[in-house]
Amino acid sequence: MLGFLLILIASAFFTGIIIRTKSIASGRKGPGIFQPIKDVVRLFRKGVVYSQTTSFIFQIAPTIYFSSVVMAMFVVPFGPSKGIVSFDGDFIFFAYILALGKFFNIISAMDTGSSFEGMGASREALYSLFVEPAFFILMGSLALITGHTSFQGMFASLHIGSYLSYALALIGTFVLMMIAMIENSRMPIDDPKTHLELTMVHEVMILDNSGFDLGLILSAGYIKFAVYGALVVNLFIGIFPLQYSIPMFFIIQAVLAIGVGLIESFMARFRMGHNAQFIFALTSVSLLIFFGALLILGKFA
Repeated sequence: MLGFLLILIASAFFTGIIIRTKSIASGRKGPGIFQPIKDVVRLFRKGVVYSQTTSFIFQIAPTIYFSSVVMAMFVVPFGPSKGIVSFDGDFIFFAYILALGKFFNIISAMDTGSSFEGMGASREALYSLFVEPAFFILMGSLALITGHTSFQGMFASLHIGSYLSYALALIGTFVLMMIAMIENSRMPIDDPKTHLELTMVHEVMILDNSGFDLGLILSAGYIKFAVYGALVVNLFIGIFPLQYSIPMFFIIQAVLAIGVGLIESFMARFRMGHNAQFIFALTSVSLLIFFGALLILGKFA
């Protein structure tokens, strides 16, 4: 339960820190840190408009998408403390409950009958397909090192002590944050501020969503960023007592948000044809963690 509450609190400022960092980097004052949450609250107060060409799938998809992210939060532990839901192989449940929400998000975009939204749905499905091996290789490597197959078992048994383990934790941080940016369609894969349909991915998928449904989709994205940040935090806090791990949780989340903001400020968006190559290259980076796990266990000949 503690991890669930901490993720909720972190999601309230994670995206705001990203936007604030980008504003400062570009020499602008920019909105406040909690402006994204204020925007969501305003959307929750508005009604929803449905196109006559859509079916019930379009109406239920935002709720399922949001619910899938909340269910993923239940699985994430906090250091030695279990998540609300914890069992062997729960990282597989984590990946595919998020995939279920993404699936409904994709088919709801196709349900509108818009060629532009179908194009964005096709791209998002491709990117999610390519990023999946990187996540499972990373989690499989942690399971190999610790001998556990649950999030709580892996993170509680993972002790960062040697130079090699520090290197693996840093590479794992890079992989998880790249996955978070891809899953949330951020730069350099996608530009959430673009208004050109031919180059949009996630934003073009939700053009027909409005009011309460749009608020659910946006808030799910904010929470998803904090969820992946919580996984990164768990790589480092396994050996620390609670009075130190809670401040470290928020410090690491803030550092990750600032890092994402700096990346988006100083990196240009990739050409559309290079996105798939970059995403699939994350699998090669995850393989470095797998080889490092073999070195730690003395099984690399």
